Amino acid sequence: MPDRRNLYFFYDEKNSPLLEKMQPIYASLQKSGFTILDNPKHANAIVSVGDDTTFLQAVRKTGFRDDCLYAGVAAAKESSFYCDFHIDEGEKAMAEIANTEIEVRRYPIIHVAVDQDTAFYCLNEFSLRSSIIKTIAVDVLIDDLYFETFRGDGLVVSTPTGSTAYNRSLRGAVVDPFLPCYQVSEIASLNNNTYRTLGVPFILSNNRKLTLQVIQDGNDYPVMGMDNEALSIKHIHQVVIQLSDRRIKTVKLKHNSFWEKVQRTFL
Repeated sequence: MPDRRNLYFFYDEKNSPLLEKMQPIYASLQKSGFTILDNPKHANAIVSVGDDTTFLQAVRKTGFRDDCLYAGVAAAKESSFYCDFHIDEGEKAMAEIANTEIEVRRYPIIHVAVDQDTAFYCLNEFSLRSSIIKTIAVDVLIDDLYFETFRGDGLVVSTPTGSTAYNRSLRGAVVDPFLPCYQVSEIASLNNNTYRTLGVPFILSNNRKLTLQVIQDGNDYPVMGMDNEALSIKHIHQVVIQLSDRRIKTVKLKHNSFWEKVQRTFL
């Protein structure tokens, strides 16, 4: 049976103060029987050190693994949704882990396929935005139903955990991560006698397929956002989005629920 106490740490290697702060944590973990790896391939847990952006990068750079645990360690004082532990409280975190004061949460992710050629996952959100100073036009289909034609700056498709990010700034709903669904929000839609959209964010269940067909009117070179990364592909015709069967397993403290984080961050 493989060792279940193999850890891999993901952080900015150029951040010298952060590296120094990590040394006592490494020593404490090794003393408790954990093995610190220099490659994530055989890690049973992948720990990001930094902020939510670092956590998203750690999940993406390690392939959205569903056979290991992800944990976030915050390096700053700001509130964080993915980081339940703090770098200045390493000993406290170890005690909580030893006393099983942690839980495992399974967060939904979305699968995005572009023109049946490129595919990727997103933990927070996928965005499709105009790359020039001109509105982008997109036919929106739900399953096989033509739903609407959107014209505006773009669209954001968010997961439940991503609902507190870009989606919330677009007045989207904050969604409980226990719900297997995803949300579609508009960025500056144009509504007139020619173009008409629902005009509010809407939520789709895990059984629904969302298809975005980019109208080829010269603005078919959009910027696509994958969490905190951007992808540009010329002449995009179609993007198909579905909730994936895969889940990201994260380690969290028992008394630090999603809604406690929402309350602490926004209220």
